[in-house]
Amino acid sequence: MIRYEYPFNESIRTMLRLEHLFDRLGQLMPREAAVDHHFALATLFEIMDVSSRADLKSDLLKELERQKAVLNGFRGNPSIQEEVLDQVIGRIEHAFQALNQAPGKAGQSLTTNEWLMSIRSRISIPGGTCEFDLPAYYAWQQSAPERRRADLQHWVATLAPFAEALQLLLGLLRDSGIPHKVYAQQGQYQQSLPAGKTYQLLRMRIDPSLGLIPEISGHRLMVSIRLMRQEPDGRLRPANEDASFELTLC
Repeated sequence: MIRYEYPFNESIRTMLRLEHLFDRLGQLMPREAAVDHHFALATLFEIMDVSSRADLKSDLLKELERQKAVLNGFRGNPSIQEEVLDQVIGRIEHAFQALNQAPGKAGQSLTTNEWLMSIRSRISIPGGTCEFDLPAYYAWQQSAPERRRADLQHWVATLAPFAEALQLLLGLLRDSGIPHKVYAQQGQYQQSLPAGKTYQLLRMRIDPSLGLIPEISGHRLMVSIRLMRQEPDGRLRPANEDASFELTLC
């Protein structure tokens, strides 16, 4: 099954983008090739760019506090295991403290590293990090994989509190939804959302053997999904056929 996710607000959109970048970074860093570590650095700079919103850190801290308050409201509920509840709240408190102690924006401490910033300023230029442009960077790429990996781990460690908070908040959000099997008639599905209840994330899973690609749109009142099929030339056309998939609103 292929899973697609669609955010209903800008805050969740930013969090999903950062999660995507942290996942990519986690795959690139353990590798040994210099080109993989080059793209790991490029991903690190992308994370810094996406995180440049001044209110990202405060948004994460507020959401952690909100989640803690919601979970504390379940205390005394006979259907809730207090031990599990304590563990989750403990994770939230740990993430909150680590993020609150992190200085400034994500990666702010790295901006004082002139060598890194010289790479950042040229990495978006096509071919801008050639050896004749950045000989020191080229020399670093020729060093042992263990040294490059250690440097990357040192730089990425400054982003760890943001990554921990993101992983925890998105995990709690995803766990809040209940999956349902739904049916799209002639490739179209619409659902009105109940008034007074706010959803932040839509998740859908669809069988890849169907060869269908969803185009999702939504707001606080309605969700719309149109199933598309990709032509050999890459263009998408509406799939006017019935299909079922799994839908979760979080």
